[in-house]
Amino acid sequence: VQLQASGGGFVQAGGSLNLTCRAVGNTFVSYYMGWYRQAPGKQRELVAGISSGFTTTYTDSVKGRFIISRDNAKNMVNLQMTSLKPEDTAVYYCNVRSFSEDYWGRGTLVTVSS
Repeated sequence: VQLQASGGGFVQAGGSLNLTCRAVGNTFVSYYMGWYRQAPGKQRELVAGISSGFTTTYTDSVKGRFIISRDNAKNMVNLQMTSLKPEDTAVYYCNVRSFSEDYWGRGTLVTVSS
């Protein structure tokens, strides 16, 4: 199983980025999918998650700015990020998991300048 993440980059405050993660090697319709991030000197945190039933959850700091979605036919999970702030700067990781399995992508860097 591989998680292929893309879409990170450099953007000015107020800008937008779209992260995409494609899962290869299995069918993940019943899995929980999410995006985590880790800023320098900080612990990794859940940014947004989406269940197999399309229930979404967001950390408070991104509510109203980020939208997570999934495309089960393509085994993909997306994170639309708008109104980006410098404090959103971090390495973003895609995660796909079930009760017995846990897969992580390599991470994609998002840098937001002030």
